[in-house]
Amino acid sequence: ESEMLEKNKELIRNESLVRGILDASSHALFVIDERCTIKMVNDRSCEVFGWTKEEFLGNNINMIMPAHIAMHHDQYMKNFLKTGI
Repeated sequence: ESEMLEKNKELIRNESLVRGILDASSHALFVIDERCTIKMVNDRSCEVFGWTKEEFLGNNINMIMPAHIAMHHDQYMKNFLKTGI
């Protein structure tokens, strides 16, 4: 139980570190998972794209891409995760 508590604390510290990096950036930044789902977004992204964090979170990152790129992006990610390129 103590080990699990320590791992939980470490995860919280790591998330806090990532959040700090995102928030400190003057660039629009996103954190996505292997399914291209937006997990974290910074304030600059909201300013650039005109959506709230709530509107971004849980949606596919392709929402910010032109249609001709968005339609292929999930497959690009699958290929990258499979091959590393």
